[in-house]
Amino acid sequence: MTVSGVRGHGGDGLPASRDVAIRAARAAADKQASDVVILDVSELIVITDQFVICTAASERQVKTVVEAVESSIREIGTRPVRREGEDGAGWWLLDYVDVVVHVFGEEERAYYDLERLWRDAPRVEWQQASEAATSG
Repeated sequence: MTVSGVRGHGGDGLPASRDVAIRAARAAADKQASDVVILDVSELIVITDQFVICTAASERQVKTVVEAVESSIREIGTRPVRREGEDGAGWWLLDYVDVVVHVFGEEERAYYDLERLWRDAPRVEWQQASEAATSG
């Protein structure tokens, strides 16, 4: 099952893209991914609504974060339509149609700098108030 129906709004009983993105961000953060960001690209491109971008410190952590995101989103009945990346690549992509999750190694995150590329995209707040208070 993929995120489909009314684009980004959770049609057909499926979760809305924002909810999927927030769930992915929280799963990544739970596995100690750093610099977790959600960008709302829905007004800039037509192929997706949200980018979730995060950094993992090692190849092992990249795999752990990818597995955690997939598991968390699978709990709400959604699976990626595409999964790209390979051992040692430093960048994994999980494509949920309306949400694309990017899990980078540190060097790859700095090199591709998706936040700069999509700087016109607003950031989506995803941390709960208690999480924000303890991190800042």
